[in-house]
Order: sequence, then C-alpha cells, then structure tokens
Amino acid sequence: MQSLRVAWTYDTGETGGLQTQPIVAGGTLYGLTPNHKAFALDAATGRHLWTFDSGVQSRGANRGVTFWQGPSGEGARVFVAVDTFVYAVDAATGKPIATFGSGGRIDLRQDLGRDPEAQSVRLTTPGAIYRDLLIVGGRISEGLPASPGDVRAYDVRTGKLRWSFHTIPHPGEPGHETWPASSWTYNGAANNWAGMAVDETRGIVYVPTGSASADFYGANRAGDNLFANSLIALDAASGRKLWHFQTVRHDIWDRDLPSPPNLVTVRHGGRTIDAVAQTSKQGFIFLFDRVTGRPLFPIAYRRFPRSSVPGERASATQPIPARPRPFARQQLSEADVTTRTPAAHAWALREFRTFRNGGLFAPLALGAPTVVFPGFDGGAEWGGAAVDRETGWLYVNANDLVWTGALAPAEAPVNGRALYQQHCASCHLDDFAGAPPQIPTLVGIGSRRTVAEITTAIRTGAGRMAGFPALPSAAVTAIVNYLVTGRAEPAATAPSPSALPYRFTGYTKFLDPDGYPAVRPPWGTLSAVDLNTGEYAWRIPLGEYPALVEQGLRDTGTENYGGPIVTAGGLLFIGATNYDRKFRAFDKATGALLWETILPFAGNATPATYEAAGRQFVVIAAGGGKSGGPSGGVYVAFALPQ
Repeated sequence: MQSLRVAWTYDTGETGGLQTQPIVAGGTLYGLTPNHKAFALDAATGRHLWTFDSGVQSRGANRGVTFWQGPSGEGARVFVAVDTFVYAVDAATGKPIATFGSGGRIDLRQDLGRDPEAQSVRLTTPGAIYRDLLIVGGRISEGLPASPGDVRAYDVRTGKLRWSFHTIPHPGEPGHETWPASSWTYNGAANNWAGMAVDETRGIVYVPTGSASADFYGANRAGDNLFANSLIALDAASGRKLWHFQTVRHDIWDRDLPSPPNLVTVRHGGRTIDAVAQTSKQGFIFLFDRVTGRPLFPIAYRRFPRSSVPGERASATQPIPARPRPFARQQLSEADVTTRTPAAHAWALREFRTFRNGGLFAPLALGAPTVVFPGFDGGAEWGGAAVDRETGWLYVNANDLVWTGALAPAEAPVNGRALYQQHCASCHLDDFAGAPPQIPTLVGIGSRRTVAEITTAIRTGAGRMAGFPALPSAAVTAIVNYLVTGRAEPAATAPSPSALPYRFTGYTKFLDPDGYPAVRPPWGTLSAVDLNTGEYAWRIPLGEYPALVEQGLRDTGTENYGGPIVTAGGLLFIGATNYDRKFRAFDKATGALLWETILPFAGNATPATYEAAGRQFVVIAAGGGKSGGPSGGVYVAFALPQ
C-alpha cells in the first residue's frame, strides 16, 4: 500500500474548484472542468482524447456526467449539464448529437407547467440511467419565487420527456392535501439535487428530496409538505410512486436529504434483505426494505417545540430512528465549547450564552440566533456514503460544526435594500459580508464587477447561487444599484403570492475569533456503521489544520466535502478535507490509516476506482477553493508501480 504512486495527472488549466466524480467506461475516463467543459481521457495513461465546450458560460458545483450505451453497444453518449441545459455528446468524439432534444440539448426550464423564462433549474448532480431513460432532478432556488422540484425522465435517444413526478402534488394527486390548495402554482423546490440510486433488477429509482422554498419560514405552505424531505421509491419506467418516507415534516431548518441513497444487502432477523440506506444532515441513517419501504430499525415520532413566529406552524412531531445512533452531535452545552485557548474558550462561552439552544428541531425565532447542530451543511452532505457489499457496513463522513440562524420582519419590497434583504441577504447577509469561502462577500462588488456582470449573475445564477429569472427588471436594477452604491432606490413591484412577512437573516458559523470552530473537536469525522446491527464499528476524526498541527494540536477533524469509496481489497479512500489537501486510504475494518498523500488542491470530490490496461487505479478531482485558499482543476490518478 505504501508504494501507491501517481500514475498520471490531468490539469484542466482552469480555476474555480471541482466537485466532480469522474466515470470510466470502455477504458475511457470522462470528467468536467471547473468551467463545465466535458472531457475524455485514456483511463490508463491520462492522455487527452477530446473536450466538449458548449459555449455557455457556467461555473459552480457540477458533480459529474452520465454515460449511456445501447444494449448492442450502439449510440454511446455522455450527458453533460451546463447551466439550465443537458447536452448529449458522442462518447467517442465529444461532438453534440443533434438528434437529441433541440440541437443536441434539452432545457430543464421546460416541461414544468410554468413560464420557462421565469424558471431556474440546474443539474448539479448527474442524472440516473434506467434502460433508455435519463432521470433527473435539479438545483432550485431556496427562496421564493422558486421552480417546482419535478423529477423527470427523458428518452436518452431523442430527449423527449417520458414522465414527470410532481414533488409538490397537483390537485387530485396523493399528498396534495399536505399543502395549501393553490401552493402548487407558486411554491417551489422539494427537489432532488443530491442524486439518486437505481435498482436495475427491480426497476425502482430511489429519489431523496430537499426542503420546500422558502427554507426557514413556511406559513404559506402550512402542512407536512409531501414530498419534500422525502425518500421516494418510483417505478423507474413510469414514474409511478411505490412508497415514500418523509424524514422531516414541514421543514423550516433546511434539512434537505443531502446525498444519494445507498443500496445494500443486510441480515436482519435471520433474513437477508435488500435495503436502501439514506443519510441526513441531522446525522441520522434511515434504513428501509427496498421493495416495501418498511423501516428495518424502529422509528419513533417525538414531539418538538412549537414556533413562536407569527403565522408559523411547526410540525408537532418528527421521526427519530432508534438505530443507528446519530453520526454527528445534535446537542450543544457549555461543556462543548472550545478549549483551544483560554481566550477562545471565554469568548465562545459568552457567545453561547446569547444563543437560543433548544436542541434538535428547535424552530428559529425573531431576532435571537438559534443553534443549529449539526450545522446547515450537515452532518452528511453531498459527497454521499459508501457501502461494503461484503459486510453490509456503511461509511459516512460528516461535518460536526455549529451554525446559528434567525428570522427578522421583512420590509415591503419597495426599494433596493428591501429587495436585497428578501432575495440575497439570507446568504450574503445584511452587511454584504457573506460567509467566505462558501458564500462570497459582496462588499465592494461594484469595484470588481460591472453592472452588467452583476445583473447577469442575479438573473442566471453564479457558483452555488441559483438565478432569479422571475424577478421584474425594476427589482433587479434596484438590487444592483443598492449593491454598487448603497442607495435604497425605489422599485415598484407587483404584489406576489410568494412574498413573506419574515425572512432568514443569514447562515452564521459558530467560529472563534481566530476562525476555528468554537466547539470542541472533532470538527469532522469518518464513521463505519454495521447496518446489520445498527452498531458502530469505528469512528475517527477526519482532517487537520496544518497551522494547528504545527502547534501540536492534531486529529481535530475539519469540514469535509466529498465522499468515500470502498474497494474489494479492503481499502477506504477519501479526500474531502478542506484544509490539509490530503488524500487518504484507511483499513475498512479498523479505520487505521494506511496511506496518505498531499494533493495539488483540496480533493473536495468523491474519488473513483477502475481497472485499465491490467492495472487498478484510484482517481480524484483536486480543485480546492472551499477553504479560501487557491483553487484549480487537476485530476490525479494513483496506482501501484508496474
């Protein structure tokens, strides 16, 4: 294992970060650049074969491409998501296939039952393939107005829509009664942005969904809000619902299901059961019979506090699995605040005493910050978990940081400041500061971007931000003027059913004055869970801060984005860690570190393993950028010496 070496590297020549897991088919590796150009390499040597450039400017999260080939080997094509489009390109040449959709692409703003020009849908996680269908979800705005989160299946050859499943049910559809009668016409999200899993033998696609928009105040969507925050089993050929389980009722905490589910076979009660496992931001693992949806561990519905915000009606109960126990902390006490230095401890203790701290599912309140633990990024996140088919163990990496959030009265959207607060401040904050590096600051944006560039970003989206195509031109102009000049100029806007009386004031990490998490380590973990018993096999900190290592503080764990993979040889590979840029291999049975190396940039992506030319490779996209350091776009493949 210690002799594992770099076999080849491929530098895209671009910056901006990568979250892509490459795929390999027929000896060819397919991936994406930071600017969302698709490419193909010889998987054994890294030799460049082709690049597909759509000509559409696009950046931000794009976690992979999708490959399809006909049953007789014909028509091999790669599906590439760029902005609101999905392209089909020839797998051998990288040329667009003109007979797919319109001129080689489909537009995800179409087929939603709403004005396409007012929609914002992007495919940040690759779709799933079932026979001749490409099944997709999409990333959608987390504030209103927002597009509906329909799950859709397209013909892989023609691009024609074959079926849709409405995650916000229309009149007459099951679940419609869990929303106000007309909310399907204007509410949005409840979308699958995290990816899916397909049981090809049974013809079932398992679809996890996120919260409904707006994330943190739901008075205009009273009810449980099916099928938001749900794991949905659909007949992959028709889109017909087979079963579902809602993990959060009437979500007002942004508790999306953040990762694709895992198909696994376990032993329960002396029986072998094909199961599906779903991780969550709360740190729970939900395990179900794949066919029936029956929980394989008991799930209790516990009562939680009511909301104190006028108009809000939090669900009285939420589902809590008895096993496995949570893989991330869910309660914060004075004993949990940092002791890294006496000064940091004293500061954190003072801050802690100003928080509302009601534990899991405590509703946000007006004015005072409420503890959200695990934070808004999990617990589990988009990198996903890995399962070992041999043992039935699940491996999941997690963030273990505290965030806080609050609500505030919303001003009438009559000027640039009020419109900014309504649509932008939840991420970029009232003072434009943002939460770098995840959410950039807008302080001084007028000196770095032109008015036209800012306007385009608001309209079409940028990075992880969804666009706002439904905003009237006067509203966009007023927001841009406020960003550039600070003046709250009037903007006449028509009344909207999506306007809310309260707004989220922003995502705030609980960090000490030196920028480190203000709670005791570990700040990031990697766990192995035996899904046969629901017990933990091992748990270790994942990641380090180089500056703290120099001070003698090791094994703190760090924020980590990107998941693990397990090999048949008993190895667990993972990058993910934001600050140390390391790529590691662990013993899957014990969690012992067997090998590590430093990447050119942090490997905030899930690796892949494959065989080519008689050698076994493991490859990871190293793009960095999440820790505020430099970013790039380099793929690095490792193998044993020949």
